[in-house]
Amino acid sequence: MSVQEFEREPVSPERLEPGRHFAASYAGEHVAGTEFVIGALFVAWGVGTVDILTGLIIGNLLAVLTWALVCAPIAVDTRLTLYAYIEKIAGPGTVKLYSIVNGALFCVLAGAMITVSASAVRILFDLPPQVNWYPTNAGFVAVALGVGAVVVVIAIKGFKRVAQFAEVCAPWMILMFFAGALAILPVLVSATPGIEGINSFSDFLLVGDTYIWRDTGSELGMWHVAAFAWVCNLAMHGGLSDMTILRFARKYQYGYFSALGMFVGHFLAWICAGIMGAGAAMLMQTTIAEMDAGGVAYQALGATGIIAVIIAGWTTSNPTIYRAGLAFQSINPNWSRVKVTAVAGVVTTVIACFPFVFSKLMDFVGLMGLIIAPIGAVLVTEHWVFPRIGKTRYWAQYRKLNTNMAAVIAWVSSLLIAFVLNRMGLHLFFLLIPTWFSAMIIYTVLASLLGANEQYADQVDQELLQEAERKQREKLYLDGLKTIEANGKVGRQATLKRNWWFFIALACLLSCLALAILSYNQFLSLDQLAAYIIWPTLIYFISATRSAIVSERQDTEVVKPQ
Repeated sequence: MSVQEFEREPVSPERLEPGRHFAASYAGEHVAGTEFVIGALFVAWGVGTVDILTGLIIGNLLAVLTWALVCAPIAVDTRLTLYAYIEKIAGPGTVKLYSIVNGALFCVLAGAMITVSASAVRILFDLPPQVNWYPTNAGFVAVALGVGAVVVVIAIKGFKRVAQFAEVCAPWMILMFFAGALAILPVLVSATPGIEGINSFSDFLLVGDTYIWRDTGSELGMWHVAAFAWVCNLAMHGGLSDMTILRFARKYQYGYFSALGMFVGHFLAWICAGIMGAGAAMLMQTTIAEMDAGGVAYQALGATGIIAVIIAGWTTSNPTIYRAGLAFQSINPNWSRVKVTAVAGVVTTVIACFPFVFSKLMDFVGLMGLIIAPIGAVLVTEHWVFPRIGKTRYWAQYRKLNTNMAAVIAWVSSLLIAFVLNRMGLHLFFLLIPTWFSAMIIYTVLASLLGANEQYADQVDQELLQEAERKQREKLYLDGLKTIEANGKVGRQATLKRNWWFFIALACLLSCLALAILSYNQFLSLDQLAAYIIWPTLIYFISATRSAIVSERQDTEVVKPQ
């Protein structure tokens, strides 16, 4: 991939990436350090176990469908970054305004991820947990700055390196959430009267309702959980920010790989994090509100838990800083993406020194999605609705408008409507649907008045011809690539090496799982598990990294079709 990843032109066919990169990216990004925080916050919500489980299933399914049926098809159809597409539809003035807002929001979100990683590193230096919105220890600030520096270096490498990093980390991280919950679950079981183990789903519900997700009669319920699971990544799917990533997909169905992030990260990991948080709080004889992510993971897995939180924060903050860099670069595409990402990383790292994430994360991600969503609604309206109702797509570009005022007014007006509805009592998590549809309606009406009803025959014909030629070149390339990959033109020695490293890594993962099962059945104490599980973890990262390197070399040996 080029260093200059903000481009006005569509991605060329030879830069399209295989599905495994997207599977790894979604699994890595959404199995993150913040899952420890969100999982713990669900425990504090006072919502019962059945409502938590049902709400998460509904909300995560809606998120996956939004990625797969809205964001991915537009990204693959246009092959443009979100910023280039906003510029095409709403003009350079609009994209500059959007980029400032979007980039700032991504910096705050990435800062939250770095804070989570720093909460684990601080244990190594015996620093106190940071549970206020501001730092209370100079050592923690130094740790956050150090962790941020590492994250920024990886983000600067671009999407491919970010995805490769996640490809190595994701399988192990997923396992660590499950292993930590499995190991600490006996602590909760032993305190629950009437059961001796989890022998049925009803046993799990009893433990959950007694010590984890206790129904306290809170005003929050199943639909709040479902709405949060849907809107917590609204900026990426409904707001179309992941066009920037999915433009590299060989086909739009790669959008379904988001299920790995949602149902592994935002279902399994949130559930496991809640179990670990409740168990850790019981062991420490404190409340879950007084513990940070590092403290929770350390109680369950020892040093391996620290590594898990550090890497989980990295794999989410990396693509988030990458997105922030693209956002700020779109203000002036002549700026170097590397330099802009570095500057965004510095801002993000400073934000990370303020650990507000532990108290305001859910509200922030809901608000972030809500602010960005109306622009996604405008793009969806023009991309899909306008051609079906007889209006001209890209009319603002044909009129050479610097700022599409219909888009700006629709954005601002829909947010004002959301503000009024919120003041009237509608919860933040339920504002998406009225905000989205009000933006679509307002934009359609204003665009019709400002020029979308007019015909631009010459420009439209030229646009359609260019699109047809581009898609034909892309089809020929992908057809040729399938033939080459089917023929398996790779060296036997490279394949053998990759398989050996792969199987070593797989054996390490199975070893970690076996140790967690032994701990659950109380053949190992938590201290013994912590002492043993670190070794297959270290061997896993060595072997998985070697496997990824050999795999990349093998990919470069494939002769690209002309």
